[in-house]
Amino acid sequence: MAEICPTCGLPKDICVCREISKEQQRIRVRLERRRFRKFITVIDGIDSREVDLSRLAQKMKSFCACGGTAKNGQILLQGDQRVKAQAFLVQMGFPPDNIEVQ
Repeated sequence: MAEICPTCGLPKDICVCREISKEQQRIRVRLERRRFRKFITVIDGIDSREVDLSRLAQKMKSFCACGGTAKNGQILLQGDQRVKAQAFLVQMGFPPDNIEVQ
């Protein structure tokens, strides 16, 4: 017998909780200047309870071919990676309307 999702009550194989949570998040991708005129791309607004930020950061670093980390509910990428980060988030299933690039 299939397992039942405690949130929506549907079987786990057709559960829609993850998709609904992705559609409700407002993600902001912005560029900041840090010490010594270094640029860093900051991605915030992703719910850390629904998504494993460290795993997402690892995949995003590989996609963007840069360094970075996940701290305090944010993903930090070295350099100006705004366009690549937005493309990666759309590829991961986040709606493009909810991703704000600054």
